[in-house]
Amino acid sequence: MLAVGKEKALIMDADQMRRVLTRIAHEIIERNKGVQNIALVGIRRRGVPLAERLAQRIKEIEGTRVPVGILDITLYRDDLTTLAHQPLVHQTKVDFMITGKVIILVDDVLFTGRTVRSALDALIDLGRPEAIQMMVLIDRGHRELPIRADFVGKNVPTSKKEVVAVRVKEIDNQDSVAIIERLE
Repeated sequence: MLAVGKEKALIMDADQMRRVLTRIAHEIIERNKGVQNIALVGIRRRGVPLAERLAQRIKEIEGTRVPVGILDITLYRDDLTTLAHQPLVHQTKVDFMITGKVIILVDDVLFTGRTVRSALDALIDLGRPEAIQMMVLIDRGHRELPIRADFVGKNVPTSKKEVVAVRVKEIDNQDSVAIIERLE
């Protein structure tokens, strides 16, 4: 969901996003002492193309393709009844065993932490990973739950009246991150 309002600031352009994902790929490899036991799981929607890009960067660096899954958290959300009378559910596609693996959840923005909580519930229903790590492109603060990311592209202080709009070319036909002032 992209915000409707006035763009206040451009946080990242396409080149900056590419460099951030390359840096995070190196951090993932270093922290996990390689990639032999890791898999990436993108949280639908914009976490999925980010996970695919990370997998490509890791392959370029290590010469190994890590598995990538897609996680739909719609039915795990704690605000499900406020979303819609019949929410649109998409497919979760994790074509590998997660039990015993280090799973890196990938999302675009970390805000209250509720999306991550839902993703953890959905992931645990698929198996018992050795560990779960979190990667986000943007951490904007305002946590309501005790959740933090292991890998962060950029910390961006925001007010609650602002929205962080992550755009990826696979969905939005461009790569950028902007702060949008929400129209009241």
